[in-house]
Amino acid sequence: MSVQGPLPTLRNTVKTIQAMRDRGEKIAMLTAYDAITASLVETSGTDLILVGDSVGNTLLGYDTTVPVTLSDMIHHTRAVVRGTHKALVVMDLPFGTTTTSTRALNSSAKALQESGCQAVKLEGGTRVAKTVEKLVQAGIPVMGHIGLEPQSVNALGGYGKKGKTSDEAKALIQSAKDLQNAGAFSLVLELVIPEIAAEITETLKIPTIGIGSGNDCSGQVLVINDLIGLSVRPIPKFAKPRADVASTIRQAVQAYVQSVRRGES
Repeated sequence: MSVQGPLPTLRNTVKTIQAMRDRGEKIAMLTAYDAITASLVETSGTDLILVGDSVGNTLLGYDTTVPVTLSDMIHHTRAVVRGTHKALVVMDLPFGTTTTSTRALNSSAKALQESGCQAVKLEGGTRVAKTVEKLVQAGIPVMGHIGLEPQSVNALGGYGKKGKTSDEAKALIQSAKDLQNAGAFSLVLELVIPEIAAEITETLKIPTIGIGSGNDCSGQVLVINDLIGLSVRPIPKFAKPRADVASTIRQAVQAYVQSVRRGES
């Protein structure tokens, strides 16, 4: 008689996330970039983990996400996957990897095969709908991203709320519909005027994940560093830190340095 160990924990899937939205349950998503943080995030109850190209700003010292490469993303996503068992892991497709549908497909296939993530995220609205459709047809779950698109910050001329004008609002709503029709399983709404984010959420059948877009989205996402206060740069106004890890680290290091100066072990 063979002895079997405990059954492996089943990861959340796109169906899990859709079912939460259909039941009216709010969806919690956070970023993570390494195995330890990912494990802590997951065991604290987060439903999805995004390995964001925000790794460029938070860990790699870049001013924007533009310099982040596909190799960077796969490296960090592997670590997150190794540190988790249940959360649905989504990897950002970085700048330059979705310029054509073929390139996006190749990048996404490489991401899933080499990192172990379960889905990819790409920025853009109606203009990328055909690309999203091609990825979904190839069996790749896709999370869309509209509103502020950090990878396009140079073209946009900076950061700011989206949907302020009637034309901009209409374009966002149409983009959301087009991405849903293309097969995206969910949609990040970044810095979208709350009223427009609420209308998009009400209109769509798939979950919306807000960041700086009000409380009416199906769920919320934050950069983990902004949540725990681990940064040397100002955090976004919409983020509400729940800790001050940067101060804790400074205090611990200062105490260590003083101990060394005194010749203490």
